Order: sequence, then C-alpha cells, then structure tokens
Amino acid sequence: MPNIDLLNKYRNIHMIGIGGVSMSGIAAILKNFGFNITGSDATDSETLHSLQEKGIKVTVGHNLEDIANADVVVYSAAIKQDDPEMLEAKRLNIETIERADFLGIITRCFKDTICISGTHGKTTTTSMISLCFLEALKDPSIQVGAFLKAINGNYKVGNSEHFIIEACEYVESFLKFSPKAEVVLNIDNDHLDYFKNLENIKKAFVKYVKLLPDNGILVINGDDANCLDLPQHTKAKCYTYGITNKKTDFFAVNIAFDSDGFAEFDVYNNDNFYDRIKLHVPGMHNVLNSLACIALCTAYGIDKESIKTALAKFTGASRRFEYKGKVNGASVYDDYGHHPTEIVATAKSLMNKKYNKSWVVFQPHTYSRTKNLLDDFAKALLNFDNIIILDIYAAREKDTFGISSKDLADKISSIGKDAKYIPDFNDCVTYLKENVQPGDIVMTLGAGTVTEIGPMLVD
Repeated sequence: MPNIDLLNKYRNIHMIGIGGVSMSGIAAILKNFGFNITGSDATDSETLHSLQEKGIKVTVGHNLEDIANADVVVYSAAIKQDDPEMLEAKRLNIETIERADFLGIITRCFKDTICISGTHGKTTTTSMISLCFLEALKDPSIQVGAFLKAINGNYKVGNSEHFIIEACEYVESFLKFSPKAEVVLNIDNDHLDYFKNLENIKKAFVKYVKLLPDNGILVINGDDANCLDLPQHTKAKCYTYGITNKKTDFFAVNIAFDSDGFAEFDVYNNDNFYDRIKLHVPGMHNVLNSLACIALCTAYGIDKESIKTALAKFTGASRRFEYKGKVNGASVYDDYGHHPTEIVATAKSLMNKKYNKSWVVFQPHTYSRTKNLLDDFAKALLNFDNIIILDIYAAREKDTFGISSKDLADKISSIGKDAKYIPDFNDCVTYLKENVQPGDIVMTLGAGTVTEIGPMLVD
C-alpha cells in the first residue's frame, strides 16, 4: 500500500474544480485512502455524478460551508484567486494548494511513480502502459487524461507501489512530481503563451529529467532530435526507441497497415528479434507510442505475452480518433488534436484508411496558439480534402491577440485550398449533411467543444 503519512495532516480536503480530468482522479484516489472529500465545480457533468456515487459530496456552484470544514483547499489551474471559495479559504486562513503541487505530494506517497510526458501522445501511451501493467497483474494506481474503457474511467486505485500518471509540461507542472521512471515521447513547440520559445521548453525537460533518482528509468524517443541529449542529465538507466533511428534499444521494421489504418510490425530489441506486434489504433505515431510502452514495460520486467496481449486489446482512449457513427453513409470520427504536429499525425492516420473524400471540422484552441502557429495550422489542414473552421475556443484566454478563425480560413485559401469559416455549430452540421457523400470520412478536431459536432451529425 502507498504510504499516506505525508497527507495525514489533511483529513478533510475540499477541491475546487473537482470535475476536471485530473482533479476527479485525485479525488477518487484520496477517497479510497480514507480521506473526507468535498468538492465544487461550475458545471454539472457525468464525472460529478460518478464522484457522488463514490460518496463524495459535490456542489455545482459554490459551497462556503465545505470550505469552513476543510483542512486544505486544492484548486485547479483554471480557478482564479478571486473565486468566492478561494477568498473564503484565505479569510479563514485555510491552506490552499494548486492541483499539480498536491499531485506532487501524492507521487511521493508511492515508491514507484511512472510519469509519461511529451508534447504529443501522453494519454495514449499512458493508456497503453496502464493496460500492460494490468495484464501483468501488477495492480497499479492510474491517472490518465481521458476515459479508458479498461478501467471504466480516467483513474484506477490500485494496492501496489506503482502509480502511472501523465505529466504535463504546461507551466512546468511536471517539475512538482517525484518520478521513479519517466517516458519522454517528444519535445515540440507548444504552450508558447508560457514558454515563449522551444529553447525554454527543452530547458524544462532537462530539469524534469534531473528529478530522476540514480536507480530510476528514462525512456526517450530516439527519432526526436530534441530528446537525444536528455540522458546526459541523469544517472538513471536510459532506454531509447525509434522507427527511423535504428541505433535504438527498441525499433520497428516491416510496418504494414490494414484497411482500418491499424499497424502490424516487427520489433527488434538491440538487433534481436523481439516479436511481431499488432495494434488496434491507427497511425504511424501510435507505432512510436507502442514502442515507448514496450521499452518501459520491458525495463519493468513485464513479459512479452502480457505486453503483446495488452497492446492488441487497446482500441484507443476517448477522443483519440474515436468512431462516432455514420452520416449519409460516411464515417464520423472525433479527435483531440489541437497542435499542427497532431493534426498532421491524424491526417496521416486517416490516409491509411480506405475512403472517398475527407472532411475536417477544426476548432482552434486558444488565441495565443492560433496566432503563434497560424502558418503551421494552415499547412497541416491542407492534408484534408474539405476544410471547415469553427471559432477559436478561448479556454483560459481573453480575445486580446488580434486573431480570429476567419484569419486561419483566409490563410488556407491563400495557399491553395478553399476553407469554409462556419462559426455556428448548427450551420456547420447542416452544411455537412447537405454535402457529405457515402464513403467519405468526417473528422472533428480540437480540444474544445468541437466534440459536440459528431453526435449532432450522427443523430
């Protein structure tokens, strides 16, 4: 069992923004440890109902009484300091801790925290690794950034020392954790509203790798130039993987795709044949994600059969190339991709499938990202036959960047493909229903409310 002494001074814990992916997982883990948990969120959701079923008291809106009864208040990054519950906690001199700092304390309760990080692919790789540990009966605790069918949620409470989590680089929150093992999938230009440039992102990953103990494990992507110098910053044992780089510990060759775009490939471990692996998620990027999983799990002594079986069973996390249904005889998929690199990976996965014409409905995520990467977004979206752009999803930002979705549509049109700017969801659905043909593929893409379009289409 994990050692919860570090948390024992907090018997009553109140969580603001408890409906968030990470917060809800933390709440369930704490409840299982025997703590008294209350929470609040601005909007009602399935997640809140699931927490209530576990006996956690949740308020939609604010509850100042629960603040008064708390030993500590944990809040998510989206919560402002002038939030009524935050102000009440300060008035009563109750300690407040940001989510990443608090999750950091929880990582120190486990002897073996496994952190999966990188700009793209964290959720999928965390899911793959989690399934392998479950298949090998290692009973891990898990926190993943999407709904995972195998654990019927986004977290699992286990009774071993293994704690498998996603570690996000945004605002350097991954530096709050205490990992025993780290997987670094890639280092790319993202979150420039915080990091300003790629050099600062690379520096953050160097600091992150330095957190590993000397007897720890580091797994890095040998195909990613930005990852290659990370091993020199730690004494932890390092494992590499790749597809183009064959000077790696684990590499894939003889890659073939079926009509669904699912890969089958041979894996070599230090030039020795390891096994032939079959995936049930599409795209070349998932071959890389699975290699990261194989490297990490092999380092943990998990047997080949468990790894092979788990990877074959994995059909994707929610919102990762997720099938939604049919419209006019065309297939509708939904994906979380909201960075140019992810859009290109999704488009390439699509090209491995058999279809007539492709349609993308893209919702840019944050003004700063849209402004910083406008040209890259335009080029990435050219990979689809038909392009529809929705309004920018603001997330945490105000509209002060002088950028709009119309600018992106105009940019795409200026480099050779017609892009339609359709801000209204109902108009977008109507346009698709009038134009999509049998055998086409429709992809809704983005990290915001674009996910609502699929169900509207297939209804």
